[in-house]
Amino acid sequence: MSQVVLIVDDDPVQRRLIENMVQRFGYEALTCESGDDAVKLLSGPAGPRVDCVVLDLVMPDLDGLGVLARMRDAGLDVPVIVQTAHGGIDNVITAMRAGAVDFVVKPASAERLQVSIRNALSSKALAGELRRLKRSRDGLLTFADVITRAPAMQAVLRAAEKAAASDIPALIEGESGVGKELIARAIHGSGARRAKPFVAVNCGALPDTLIESILFGHEKGAFTGATEKHAGKFVEANGGTLFLDEVGELPPAAQIKLLRALQEGEVDPVGARKSVKVDIRIISATNRDLIADVKTGRFREDLFYRLHVFPVAVPPLRQRPEDIPELARHFLARFAAEEGKRVTAIGADALALLAAHRWPGNVRQLENTIFRAVVLADGNTIGANEIPQIGAQISEGAATSPTQDAPPIAASWSVETDNTERTAARALSALSLPLTDGKGEVRPLEEIERETIRFAISHYRGQMSEVARRLQIGRSTLYRKLEGLGLDGEPARPSDLVGAD
Repeated sequence: MSQVVLIVDDDPVQRRLIENMVQRFGYEALTCESGDDAVKLLSGPAGPRVDCVVLDLVMPDLDGLGVLARMRDAGLDVPVIVQTAHGGIDNVITAMRAGAVDFVVKPASAERLQVSIRNALSSKALAGELRRLKRSRDGLLTFADVITRAPAMQAVLRAAEKAAASDIPALIEGESGVGKELIARAIHGSGARRAKPFVAVNCGALPDTLIESILFGHEKGAFTGATEKHAGKFVEANGGTLFLDEVGELPPAAQIKLLRALQEGEVDPVGARKSVKVDIRIISATNRDLIADVKTGRFREDLFYRLHVFPVAVPPLRQRPEDIPELARHFLARFAAEEGKRVTAIGADALALLAAHRWPGNVRQLENTIFRAVVLADGNTIGANEIPQIGAQISEGAATSPTQDAPPIAASWSVETDNTERTAARALSALSLPLTDGKGEVRPLEEIERETIRFAISHYRGQMSEVARRLQIGRSTLYRKLEGLGLDGEPARPSDLVGAD
């Protein structure tokens, strides 16, 4: 999904001109003809999400400075680019002091406006990442810090918000890397215990011999090597939230002790003579099918029902492609700042590859991919050349078996063991897309078109000009289809559209 730019100008000609430029840049454009309308749209609870505002400074009734003041009073954190026909230094200083991030003089050139919008969005992403990291460290993350635009995540957040309003035990389920701990921190940061500790424990990383000591604590001299008293994670989280990550990895003996602690609301430190009362909220997470583990006897049924009171299932990244561009931009802002590199954008060719990938490692894999791309980047834009491993993985995935979430692809070929690009290309060329689904019904045209474009992108390694030529469509048409089919986060840059239809 493209980022949204709101254009506020009382001049219909200027408004239409800026709208056309913004759309050419690859953003979604919204327009308002007055400052009052803009404030209503930005502050409305059901209004659209706006990423940047291009604001005329001189307007009747509520002018640009008035809009900036209203936004500041309402706590709206949206970057604003002010434009006016009067470019005096006094106007610049006044607008910047009022909260604008940049200033352009009418008539602004396309190049100047594009750079200004790009810088504003980058600064917003970086500022958001810094605030998010600080709130995460302080245990104050909320659901507003969860980066998502995918409809599949809205039900997840609504359920998690209900869990945050109570102390009910919550079990967050999902594949590794989908962001289960982020949801847990948002539940804690949105609840009544947000001022108290949030203690996370990776149950899969606990040594069997030290599980009891780490969770429940021990007295000095309780065993060899216990040179001092240790409180334990339950006591550390007293009054707050204890997050048990990968709880399904606990061995049977530890499950028994955990069950007792949850039932009695107290723990028995190793070597202690009496129990210690604790008041904690339990949030657990797992990437396993605990119901199947209960049936096989690997996980205790009574503990399962103690933890599985309020389940929250987080979908994998491949089921929420709308989140890929937004997450990638936020990771880009953070890593560019950490590495001290002036990388400010992700090219349409790279976004197309990211959208076509299935992401078995989910958000964590995307984060590492962007980190690597930032390190590799020589210019200010990440292109397909900075993510070569994604194109290779797309090809390898297509050359083996389709993923469970992808529409079926029928293929018949033999792959040589050298795994070279030429071999992969020959394998890919043998693919054929079926016209019917597993029930013998004709597949929707949009679904077939989506798979055709995804295959073409992987087959030509993200070379969008070649993809468009082979599909016999213009590049601008290709990028519109990418966005419409949910395969891309933004259309092509203006330089990509030269000579396109």
